[in-house]
Amino acid sequence: MTALRNDHSMQRRAFLKQSVIAAAAFAGGGILAGCGVGNTAGGAGAGSTAVTGSGTGGHSGAKLNFKLGYLPLTDHMTIIGHGQTQFQHAHVEPVKFASWAELSEALKAGVVQGAFALTPIGISLRQKGVPIKAVFLGHRNGSALTAKNSPDIAQVEDFIGKTIAIPSRFSTHNILIRKLLAEKGIQADRDVKLIDMAPPEMVNALSTGRVGGFIVAEPFGAQAEKQGVGKVLTLSKDIWPDHICCAVNVQEEVIAQHPEAVEELVAALTKAAAFIEGNPKEAAALSVKYLGQKAEIIEHVLTQPKGRVTFTDLTPNMADFTATQDYMIQFGITQERIDLQQYIDDRFARKAKA
Repeated sequence: MTALRNDHSMQRRAFLKQSVIAAAAFAGGGILAGCGVGNTAGGAGAGSTAVTGSGTGGHSGAKLNFKLGYLPLTDHMTIIGHGQTQFQHAHVEPVKFASWAELSEALKAGVVQGAFALTPIGISLRQKGVPIKAVFLGHRNGSALTAKNSPDIAQVEDFIGKTIAIPSRFSTHNILIRKLLAEKGIQADRDVKLIDMAPPEMVNALSTGRVGGFIVAEPFGAQAEKQGVGKVLTLSKDIWPDHICCAVNVQEEVIAQHPEAVEELVAALTKAAAFIEGNPKEAAALSVKYLGQKAEIIEHVLTQPKGRVTFTDLTPNMADFTATQDYMIQFGITQERIDLQQYIDDRFARKAKA
């Protein structure tokens, strides 16, 4: 019976892995540099470290096939570092997903070696025993509360009795909207209906009246504005100044066996962050390949107003993650705490910044 259960478990993991890959390729617009199981050296399975080269056991000397998951968000713009870097220690393969649920499952199953993930998702996965560490921040600020473009919603209080879309229960946006509503004396789940929705669906949902508003990472607020179907009521920087949202999570096995590859990746993302800050127009143009968004929309998010999303101070630290975890407890998103010191690994970001 034990053998049968183990065989069934192995088959289920294999099925999950193939399903997540297929979902990513279909819903996320395809895999930019290849992510099929057959592309990994030796056919590495879920949770394994795929390597190429002459090294053995995935240690120094081998070149890592590093699949990096992300969503088509301005928050994940440092992904352009992939195209700006000649990697010596890894074959970095960006993998675009359409929803946080798909990305989370891929990270949990080991289909990707790392991913930009919402901090509450990373904390939740770690809470469930998924062996990942936060090695870099994706950005700061970068989201907007957007309402339908009509006179009946002119302020936050006008959302009473209406529906607001968030990208995930385990999202910074769930924290942001609950924080904002509470400050206005509005009780989430009683006075306002919050529903989960994939970010790319939100603008259409607003235009068709399925929701009265949404709060999510850019550029979807800017898209709604440009299309005339929505209006930004408030930016996340004005709800929680300089807040973190997404972090780059990497499998612990990868960090242990290929620290030089992780160091190289974080260095590339750090350089990309500085490039975005100093060259928003050029960065917006480079992002089209990865985000699939119009360059002018991305440039608008990066500059109007300044600070709408920022790519400075991206070294993960205890204070930011503690604040996120405290809010998760306060708003009932989770009931348990993780040891953040065991989750945060800031050495790569500190070295890249030095």
